[in-house]
Amino acid sequence: MRIFYRGVQKLLCLLLSLTWIHPAYSQEPVSLPQAMEVARNNSPDILRAKMSLEASEERLKAQNAALKSRFSLTLEPILYDRSDEFNAFFSTFNRTETVQSSGLFLVSQPIVPTDGTLSLRNQFSWRDVTSEFGSAQNRSFSNNLFLTYQQPIFTYNRTKLDLRDVELDLENTQINYSLQELLLEVQVAQAFYGAFRQKMSLQVSQEEYQNTQRSYQIIENKVSAGLAAREELYQAELNLTSSRSTVQNNQVAMENSLDDFKRLIGMPISEEISVVAEVTQEPVEVNLDKAIEFALKNRQELRQRQINIQSAKANLTRSTAVNEFRGDINLSYGIFGNDEEFSRLYDKPTENQRVSLSLEIPLYDWGERKSRIRAAEVSVESSNLSLEEEKTGIIIDIRKAYRNLENQVIQIEIAQQNVRTAQLTYDINLERYENGDLTSMDLNQFQTQLSAKKIGLVEALINYKLALLDLKVKSLWDFERNQPVLIGNQDEN
Repeated sequence: MRIFYRGVQKLLCLLLSLTWIHPAYSQEPVSLPQAMEVARNNSPDILRAKMSLEASEERLKAQNAALKSRFSLTLEPILYDRSDEFNAFFSTFNRTETVQSSGLFLVSQPIVPTDGTLSLRNQFSWRDVTSEFGSAQNRSFSNNLFLTYQQPIFTYNRTKLDLRDVELDLENTQINYSLQELLLEVQVAQAFYGAFRQKMSLQVSQEEYQNTQRSYQIIENKVSAGLAAREELYQAELNLTSSRSTVQNNQVAMENSLDDFKRLIGMPISEEISVVAEVTQEPVEVNLDKAIEFALKNRQELRQRQINIQSAKANLTRSTAVNEFRGDINLSYGIFGNDEEFSRLYDKPTENQRVSLSLEIPLYDWGERKSRIRAAEVSVESSNLSLEEEKTGIIIDIRKAYRNLENQVIQIEIAQQNVRTAQLTYDINLERYENGDLTSMDLNQFQTQLSAKKIGLVEALINYKLALLDLKVKSLWDFERNQPVLIGNQDEN
């Protein structure tokens, strides 16, 4: 029975090995640049950022459109009015019936530099009025054409300020979109290398499993020949089962990481892929001073802080207008015509002119205006402080990223030396195991050590790639290609 069990176990192990070596399905290889291209087009986060950017662009278009001439036409096809008025002199009621049709054409043009409004109005009407008093009846056409101009004084230009708010909102949204692209690059790289790390862990565990199979066959032959105790075979079986379990766990972990990766970049979950990368350390020269200088000149978070300062100053301007002393100048010139015949409508026109100055004088507001102004001033001061803190934070982040990158270079050298030493140690002890000078349990420890050091080297190489990407994002300078990350943000190389 034991012989049958071992035969079945060998057959299952062989089939499992063949399955790992030759997958049952075709996998599409995906590199990091390919994944980034897919993510830029399909990632839910970047799509939301694009929608927000589009909405801001449309708001600016609407704001600019509102500054152009506005045309409107109001029609009143029919109006019927019947009223009875008491005449005290004759002590009787007089009934009047009116039938009227009218239309109003209006052209309004905001004047951005002065915040005034220029309007042209033309009101045309026809009316039929009948009165019981003297059985009078009047049918006539009338047209009232007049030009008006309204100009606020002693106050700020609301039109220009509102337009500037929308422009700053669009610029801020564009910055958020660019930052989202950088964040997406970091997220995709982390997910990509996370999946790649799981893939390499699976490969290392498969190698470990194959080595464990080899040691199992060695001890099995020795036990069959009576050269080793059966307890050694039991321990070898335990090691083989444990190694097989590790392979299966790594397989599941890799597939889970691939699903998370596909979700992040917007790829169909059902699509079978395999991440491919060359995680070799290539020497990259990094200049810390250049990274800090370029970041302080081009980091878009700084521009966002400046936008916040401008917005805070705009709020301060609005706060100063609370209960303010202000006035309005109104100018109007019109021509009125009325006649029973349409063709003689303007034979005897009447000219109307009007000039008015109105002043709004606040008397006492219980300190509301003063408090609102102070609150807005504090907001401006806070925004300025945030700008300085952002600059300091950028410098610190780049210095940390630089130190981390330098440390990863050292960690790679250590990891490479560890792999070489662990491999030599394993080879020596495998020979001792074949000669019967080492137990299966001891050999398994050296195998586990070798696997851990291989994984450690992969992680060190991946950490170096991520550290280089981190410095690239924080400095906006690609030291691998020696060029700026965002084209157009650099004044000089």
